[in-house]
Amino acid sequence: MVRLLIAILLPWLSFFFIGQKTQGIICIILQLTLIGWVPAAIWAVYALSQYNTDKKISEAQN
Repeated sequence: MVRLLIAILLPWLSFFFIGQKTQGIICIILQLTLIGWVPAAIWAVYALSQYNTDKKISEAQN
């Protein structure tokens, strides 16, 4: 729940939490514009959901 809130408020930070530093830097650049904030937040929430799905799949395989 906290990661979802961070993904909405500070999208670039959520990328650093899930280990995708290059995408985090791109997200910061996107977020520098007010219009880019909404796409950055959507992108961060999507990336976070994919990260959680990948994590569950790898745990199920072990």
